[in-house]
Amino acid sequence: MISNLARIIDEVGKTKGIDREILIDALEAAVLTAARKKFGLHQGIEAHFNEELGEVELFEFKSVMDKVKDPYSEISLEEAVELDPDVEVGDSLGVKMNVERLDRISAQTAKQIIIQRVRDAETENIYNEYKDRKGDLISGIFHRYDRGNVIVSLGKGEAVIPSQEQIPKENYRQGDRLKAYILDVFKSPKGTQIILSRTHPGLLIKLFEFEVPEVFEGIVTIKGAAREPGSRAKIAVFSEDSDVDPVGACVGIKGSRVRSVVHELCGERIDILQWTGDIAKFVCNALAPSEISEVIIDEASHTMEVIVADDQLSLAIGKKGQNVRLAARLTGWKIDIKSESKIAGILEKAHKSLVEIPGVGGSTADALFNQGFFSAYDVISASIEELTKIEGIGEKRASMIKAAAKEYLEQKDLDQSDTTSEKI
Repeated sequence: MISNLARIIDEVGKTKGIDREILIDALEAAVLTAARKKFGLHQGIEAHFNEELGEVELFEFKSVMDKVKDPYSEISLEEAVELDPDVEVGDSLGVKMNVERLDRISAQTAKQIIIQRVRDAETENIYNEYKDRKGDLISGIFHRYDRGNVIVSLGKGEAVIPSQEQIPKENYRQGDRLKAYILDVFKSPKGTQIILSRTHPGLLIKLFEFEVPEVFEGIVTIKGAAREPGSRAKIAVFSEDSDVDPVGACVGIKGSRVRSVVHELCGERIDILQWTGDIAKFVCNALAPSEISEVIIDEASHTMEVIVADDQLSLAIGKKGQNVRLAARLTGWKIDIKSESKIAGILEKAHKSLVEIPGVGGSTADALFNQGFFSAYDVISASIEELTKIEGIGEKRASMIKAAAKEYLEQKDLDQSDTTSEKI
């Protein structure tokens, strides 16, 4: 059934990248299983690959006895001596079996076992090759679509780009080469699964590492990236070397480097900006190309209020809020953008509300406003000590202002309640 296997083992091992010993073990196990299925489990059978003959040999082992009680496991001394003159009672004698006695069904069983063992070895090899490459950039060839997923050929194996990891409206043709980010590698009943992504921000970073020597060599550092795949992206870069312009290095001569990345990402527009440890300045850079008038930082809520000129508002927010959304992802801060006219209106209304407090004149309202009190509620919430820190307000005056503010709000709530009742 099996002959001249040495050459086949070498060819399969070379083609599949499987260790020769693994293939030999698979052959021995397959023939042994087939033999046990054919002759029964009660027999002591062993299989060994003979390198010289290039075939798998089967040996049936029996105990040498003076008197045979179980012919399946024992052999008489007289018969044993004919096979091996030096054998003695109590020895275990291996008798070579005729492999050709295995029928077609047994041969098919052996074939299936070999195929499975080879498949398992391939799976293990692929897993070992890619298990430590999560987060790497990989290049492959589009093979086919499978229920919305993209199957990519990597040479030795295949990888999958799930539908949610694909760039919207991106289509492939047979043989197209593409680059992707290795998202995950794991074993499953179907074999080694390699999951790729075309939408992960890491892909953008890896592409710049590939295209920009200064990034690859560590001269320029990529501090972060944010993407809306296929539409727009922002990437923050920095250089410790004052002689190296990190943005210019990533753009390249006449935009050659960034153009290569854009082409790979199906025309995704990429904003390259300089990173800085000054978070307010970094947010301003992230909101480019809009010009920022003022930034108010609230560390407690990790929020920034960004004020821009009226004609810069739409530019800062971007189409459907895209620019501010990407800036927020890139910086990690919640960003609230307001126009100068809107802020002016809010401040004017706040100042007016302070003047309406009984006993608070224009100068006192100005003093409160300049110290960050923008409403009667702010005045009530403040302590006497906080109010007395304002020039011109003593302890007695502070108590009177707080009482007046409380009375003002109560009257305002009452008026609103009456108005609601009349409407009902």
